[in-house]
Amino acid sequence: MSADDNTLMDLSGKLLIAMPGMGDPRFEHSVVFMCAHSPEGAMGLIVNKPAPDVSLGDILAQLDIDASATTKAEHVFFGGPVEGGRGFVLHSAEYDNDASTLKVDDAFSMTATRDILEAMANGAGPENSLPALGYAGWSPGQLEAEIQQNAWLTCDAEKAIVFSDDCDGKWKAALAKLGIDPLLLSTEGGHA
Repeated sequence: MSADDNTLMDLSGKLLIAMPGMGDPRFEHSVVFMCAHSPEGAMGLIVNKPAPDVSLGDILAQLDIDASATTKAEHVFFGGPVEGGRGFVLHSAEYDNDASTLKVDDAFSMTATRDILEAMANGAGPENSLPALGYAGWSPGQLEAEIQQNAWLTCDAEKAIVFSDDCDGKWKAALAKLGIDPLLLSTEGGHA
């Protein structure tokens, strides 16, 4: 892949699927929704690893947001190893706060401000949401190099996978979208 090819790749709105044996335990069996990807770098959220011992109710209480209208307890996800104390909400695109929402594509948006948490707490938030702490980030060319080294597979994102309650099944579901049986994956890759 030449440097010119790197500028053509835009994985915004796609899923990254970690290959076995990638070497970084934080990303083992992870599925990452790509919020932004450009020649300046990339940013995504891991969508299948709940953060241990943290719930949305805990975060709302910590921020003094009344959660009495919240009807379901939601996982908060480990979004990635960068800025672990910073919160993000990946959500369906019908919710939009012009000032603070990044519209990724027609199906997904991401908001990283308190207003979405307040809307979620009072029942006016997005239809689908995935709150996360931290994010996965790549410097310019880093993600492209990792893909060349067979660390990641990519596929189109689907709400049914991203917002599924089956956290453990998301990795297999993303692979199945590509027609891949996880038992047949090898940690060794070839280059033509």
